[in-house]
Amino acid sequence: MKSIFDKVSYDCSKIVTESYSTSFSLATKMLAPSIRSHIYNIYGFVRFADEIVDTFHDYDKKELFDDFELQLKSALESKISLNPILNSFQHTYHTYKIPYHLVDSFMKSMRMDLTKNEYRTEEEYRAYIYGSADVVGLMCLKVFVKGNDPQYEALKESAMSLGSAFQKVNFLRDLKADFEELNRAYFPHANLKELDETSKEKIIQEIKADFAKGYGGILNLPTEAKFGVYTAYKYYYKLLNKLQNTPSLEIKNARIRVPNYQKFGLLAKSYVNYKLHLV
Repeated sequence: MKSIFDKVSYDCSKIVTESYSTSFSLATKMLAPSIRSHIYNIYGFVRFADEIVDTFHDYDKKELFDDFELQLKSALESKISLNPILNSFQHTYHTYKIPYHLVDSFMKSMRMDLTKNEYRTEEEYRAYIYGSADVVGLMCLKVFVKGNDPQYEALKESAMSLGSAFQKVNFLRDLKADFEELNRAYFPHANLKELDETSKEKIIQEIKADFAKGYGGILNLPTEAKFGVYTAYKYYYKLLNKLQNTPSLEIKNARIRVPNYQKFGLLAKSYVNYKLHLV
């Protein structure tokens, strides 16, 4: 039965989310059940594309990515795929009428990671951030507002800013892996070979400005989405504070994390704030 296959596809996307990101998985669990599975579906799709360009070093990444993109286009056109991750994503894509240009922009940024190692100008940097992060926030926003187009337009800028903030925190956290293992440098105007405190602080303040823009949007999200997105916001802001308090040399030599016990503490505090209508 097709319904069984669809359930298996949804389960696969959930497993991918839980396996690759405990923090995102925890935040997604705080969303209302009516939308939770669709966020898993989006995450599964973007994670698989990202894995191809970031980790499959022993294989022809371009060939794999080309094949994945062909499968994606087929899934969106035919509304089914034997790839369970793409099958679940296409269902969310059609259910919430996600614009194709968002998906296309994401895939273009992922493809850039196959060949581009450095983003020298602000224009290149912003274009990459838009495709790799902002549009993911917009895909999720389409789910959150459930077809309410005026609400989507009103929250669009905030969702993009939050997506940018999350991505830039990831860039700063993963500086060592990106620079030494993948030979990538995302931040323009910063010498990552000798990252100093001044350059690091400039990046931190840029991310905080994105968070400030994104926070206003969280306050106006539908009830089904607000607590989950707020949980993700609190986690990433905590990680940003840890990075700010970590010497730049240490950021270059180690991956900074928020321990699980602190994540659960943040969740508890976030829940109290939410219930007291402080969010």
